[in-house]
Formats: sequence, C-alpha cells, structure tokens
Amino acid sequence: MRDFDAVVFDLDNTLCRSEQSAETIYYGAFERAGVDPVGTPEDLWAALEGPPAVEDEAGYFADGFRRVLGEGHGADPTVLAEHLLDIVEHGAVSYEPGAREALSAAAANGPVGLLTNGPERRQAPKLDTLELKSMLDSVVYAGDMPRRKPHADPFDRAISDLGTDPARTLYVGDSPEYDVAGARAAGWPVAWYRADPDAPDPADHNPDHVLEELASLAAILECDP
Repeated sequence: MRDFDAVVFDLDNTLCRSEQSAETIYYGAFERAGVDPVGTPEDLWAALEGPPAVEDEAGYFADGFRRVLGEGHGADPTVLAEHLLDIVEHGAVSYEPGAREALSAAAANGPVGLLTNGPERRQAPKLDTLELKSMLDSVVYAGDMPRRKPHADPFDRAISDLGTDPARTLYVGDSPEYDVAGARAAGWPVAWYRADPDAPDPADHNPDHVLEELASLAAILECDP
C-alpha cells in the first residue's frame, strides 16, 4: 500500500534554480543607476524582512537597499529596487539536479501538485520554460492569495484541488520556515530538500524526511522514477 496519495512540490530552489546569478542582478542595479555599488547580494538578502510583498515589490526591495546603503549614500533605494526588478528574468530557470526524476516518481505514485509562494505573473514563465504545466494536477500560486506559506490556507487550497487527505499528501520543499513549518502546521507530512549542501538540519521544524538529492524521493515513495 502506498504511504502517500499525492505529492506537492515547492518551485524555487526545489524544482528549479535561476540561471541568473545574484551578482548579475545586484550589481546590475547599481550599474543602471549610475552609482558605485555598496554591499553584496548577501547583504541585501539578509536585509530583507519576510517574503517579497507581492503588492509592492519595489517597496520591499527598496527597504532592503535602504538598510544596506545606510546613511549618507547618494543612491536612491527605490531606483535601485526598480532596476533590480527590471533585470530579473523570471523565465530564466533550469531544473534542479534530480528534479525530473523526482517528478517522474511522484507521477508514478499519484497526483502531482505545485504550491509556490510567488504570484502567477512571476511563476508562470518558469513553468513555461520548464514545460511543467502538463505534469501537474494542481497549481497554487500563494502569492495571489491573502495569506502565503507558512500559513495553512495555501496548503488547504491544494488539498481542495487534489481531493486528498492532508495526512497522505507529501510536501517537498527547501525552506524550513515556509515549507517544512507550513506543511506540518497544515497536517501534511513533509520532505525537506537540502538545496544548499551546507544548510544545517532544520531540527526545530522536524521534517519527516530529509532529501540530500531530489532523486531520492523515489525511495520515499517506494517506486522507481
């Protein structure tokens, strides 16, 4: 007997990765603004608070730039944020290693869903590039909902689409805070994908499974990809 009736995946850094480097995007914003760069991409990501604000992405990144720049810098954080968003190519993605095998294993097991915190306008181009839509029985763009992961609402929407029992619907994602914590709070079993080999175990969130590589999902589902 199967342990799971369906498998639902996160998208970014789980099924796919960006083909644009963080350096290209970050330093390109300063170049377009005509000012000397300050800080690093890592500084900006650390300065951002919470997931991107779908209703005001420019404001979200401007706040991050403002923290990185500090006082007395001549650059306009809002201008930098707008340039950064212009540089990002949402469709410039490729599959994570092992993602195709994981998807094949999930499809052999039963229905396959996608649950991403991004809005459709940002995530749909990625699905087009990956030619992924035809493989999915449900797609939930939590970025277009009032509440995103780790809130239970997006998980409940996926369950409604798939018609499965939460306790028998496996979620696969890379973020301890949004994917693991969110799935467990919604009553789902969860497999945490260690997208960063150096990432520490998310002990506080207690994932049911840890995937060092996505292709290992087949062993969890007990079927061949």
